[in-house]
Amino acid sequence: MPDGDLFKAIREQRASVVTSEIDNFTRDGIRLKDGRELAADIIVTATGLVLQVVGGLEISVDGRAVDFANTLTYKGMMYADVPNMASAFGYTNASWTLKCDLTCEYVCRLINYMDRHNFRQCMPHNDDPTITAQPSLDFTSGYVQRSVAKMPKQGSKQPWRLYQNYALDIVSLRFGRIDDGVMQYS
Repeated sequence: MPDGDLFKAIREQRASVVTSEIDNFTRDGIRLKDGRELAADIIVTATGLVLQVVGGLEISVDGRAVDFANTLTYKGMMYADVPNMASAFGYTNASWTLKCDLTCEYVCRLINYMDRHNFRQCMPHNDDPTITAQPSLDFTSGYVQRSVAKMPKQGSKQPWRLYQNYALDIVSLRFGRIDDGVMQYS
């Protein structure tokens, strides 16, 4: 905002911001789904954000395209049957960087483990038929709902389950076993 003029207008109560769902436009403004009608000179809709897995990159393994919509996330950072690939996705209920820091720490531990054992490849693989796939994000925000079908899934239990809980992730990512029986090495 040039010169912070919008923020000044809001502070002086000459402008306001309303976050809600629009039902329809009226002659003098908009009607919200909750029934309120707002007189408005200007309406700015903020619905353009589109989530993309790994920034929209097309990933393939042995010539087969990876369909992230049908892939389980391992510890919220790696993907089932995709070797040597990790990505950082922060918390939705706390500081984004807390989870990203733990992810980077874990990946460094993983690389060091692989170096010590002369492994060139690691790949999480699910052999447990009782694990069911669930949406990885539990948000009602429009940008999440528009993308949730394309996002990787979380599993119904560890290490495929996302808890959005820093304390649990410290135990799992900082102190948990690297060779957990799910990660395959070669």
